[in-house]
Amino acid sequence: MSVEIDHVGIAVRSLDEGLAFYAGQLGMALTRRETVEIEKVHLAMLPAGESVDAPRIELIEAADPESSIAKFVEKRGPGLHHIALRVDDLAASVDKLRATGARLLNEPRQGAGGHLYVFVHPQSAGGVLLELIQK
Repeated sequence: MSVEIDHVGIAVRSLDEGLAFYAGQLGMALTRRETVEIEKVHLAMLPAGESVDAPRIELIEAADPESSIAKFVEKRGPGLHHIALRVDDLAASVDKLRATGARLLNEPRQGAGGHLYVFVHPQSAGGVLLELIQK
């Protein structure tokens, strides 16, 4: 099974402020902005490389004061939120995690860019919120 970094999720108070730094000051290209209704967030994707499969920076802004991102920013401030890994077979990865007692935060569902994903609780992933995404 192959595992690759898909993106690093960074919680921001404002997408415009985040983009001012990542796109404006660092010169990263903005490739997509969208709203993920199920997560109640607005996001922006910026590739960190030239290839189509390059890892990305995902800026995440709360779209609702009750979203997990709003609560995260309120409690911890803006910053690193999660690391997302691409896997060959999300269903098999989920089955293996469940069989070994890992705590999942959701059932696999469709998210940004139409990809299937699941979040793994930080207690099961060495203190890091981990997102697994179907390749």
